[in-house]
Amino acid sequence: MSERYVSAAVVNRVAHVVHGIVSAVDPANHAVKVRLQPEDVETGWIADAAMAQVGDLRVACPSAVGTHVVLQPIEGDGEHWVVSGVVYDTVMTPVVSPATGLVAQPGELLVMAGCGTPPGEAEGVAGAATTGGGWWHVTRQGVFCGAGDAVQVVRDGSVSWSVGGVRAVLSASGFTVSGGDVRTDAHSLDGHVHPVGDEMTGRPVG
Repeated sequence: MSERYVSAAVVNRVAHVVHGIVSAVDPANHAVKVRLQPEDVETGWIADAAMAQVGDLRVACPSAVGTHVVLQPIEGDGEHWVVSGVVYDTVMTPVVSPATGLVAQPGELLVMAGCGTPPGEAEGVAGAATTGGGWWHVTRQGVFCGAGDAVQVVRDGSVSWSVGGVRAVLSASGFTVSGGDVRTDAHSLDGHVHPVGDEMTGRPVG
């Protein structure tokens, strides 16, 4: 056997970065079990990837069963793995922003919940998306966020809120509400009247 083939055989025995599919999740310890691909051998409990853990800033997003991940062996040891990242592919595709109708573009950040669970082993298809899931999209044009029918948009010079057919906008020119009423605990802006002696005024005009 040539030295080339001997070297290749030795290299193939060294644990290297591989893909895997999450098979069990322990959110309390931010740990997962993963089926290594293509062998489909399951690991023990290993550390899940942390989205961010810097000083006192921590962002947690545990993997779900069925998530496609990248595993890295610690010091090349195939008995000690850690999830180093999560990947999109033709099965688990990027989400579409409710604000733009597109997937996140370079220079943007899109966070969205309720997109549908990863495919299960039996059915092989992703779960249905959840109606009303929260989302947050940072773009060059502004910050968009919402949940279900409620949407907030922050742009340079204005902040707007919309729920159904009601919309409120705060800008340098003031605060406006369209499609609905402004109410306190006791009064309606559109429907209030004032006492004049023993009688009442009409409703506000203009």
